[in-house]
Amino acid sequence: MYRKYLALCFIGAVGTMSAQHEGIGDNGCHSLPSYTELKNALVAATAAEGDSGLNNQMWGTIVDRDGIVCAVAFSGNNRGAQWPGSRVISAQKANTANAFSLDSTSNGNGSGQPTGLALSTANLYSAVQPGGSLFGLQESNPVNTDAAYKGPSLKYGTAQDPMVGSKIGGVNVFGGGLALYGPGKQVVGAVGVSGDTSCTDHDVAWRLRKGLGFDHLMGVGGVSGDPMRPDNIIYDIKENGAGGTGVSAGGFGHPRCIKTANPGNLPAVAP
Repeated sequence: MYRKYLALCFIGAVGTMSAQHEGIGDNGCHSLPSYTELKNALVAATAAEGDSGLNNQMWGTIVDRDGIVCAVAFSGNNRGAQWPGSRVISAQKANTANAFSLDSTSNGNGSGQPTGLALSTANLYSAVQPGGSLFGLQESNPVNTDAAYKGPSLKYGTAQDPMVGSKIGGVNVFGGGLALYGPGKQVVGAVGVSGDTSCTDHDVAWRLRKGLGFDHLMGVGGVSGDPMRPDNIIYDIKENGAGGTGVSAGGFGHPRCIKTANPGNLPAVAP
C-alpha cells in the first residue's frame, strides 16, 4: 500500500511538472539565444547607448515564432534596477514584432511578400492611430495575464522567469520590438526591449539583435525606406494643423523622444 502511494505521488508530481513545462521542449526556443546570451548582449547593448534618452537600465525578452517566451533578462544589478513594469512590456513588444513580421515564405498562390516584410513595433505607432491603416490593432491580441504576473517575483529576469514557456500575447505599438531573422532571412521569433524612452528602447533592441546575430534582413522588405535598415524607426510625424495627433508622411512614423539619437547611425543589418 505504501509503495502504491509513493508511485501515485510520483506520477502526480511528474504530471504537474509536465503541465508547468508544457510546450518548452516542443517549440523554437532551442534554436534561439539562451538566457545567458540574452543577458550578456542586453548589458552590452544598453551600455552602448550612453546617455541616450533617460540612460536607464533595460528589460529584454525573446519569443519564438509561436510567441512562446524563451528567455527574459535585465541589464541592471537586480530586478528593481529597471522599471518593474517594463518586464511585461518587453515581452509584449517581442510578441508584437514576431506577430506582424514576415519572411519570403509568405509568398505563394499569387499573394504574399516576395522578400518578406519586417515591421518593428516602432513602425506601428502611426498606423494604429485613429484614421491609420491599422487602427484597432493594439486591441486585437490581449496579454496573457496568467503568464505575465505569475510568481515568484524573485525569479523575474532569471533563467527561471515564470513567463518562460508560456505564450505572453499582447500588442505594443511603440519602439523596442524587432523580429529575429536567422540565416536565410527566415523569421524565427523576436526580441523586445523596454525600460527607457520608446526611441531608446528601439535603439537598444537594434543593437541587441545585432549582438545576438539574428539581424539577417539585408534585402527583406520594410517601410523605413532604408534597405540597410528595413525595419528601422521613422521620424516623419508633422504637427497636425487641425489639432489632434500629428500626421506621419509615410503612415508608419514614430514620435521623437528626449535625446533622440539619429537612427541612421544604427549598424546596418546583415546579409
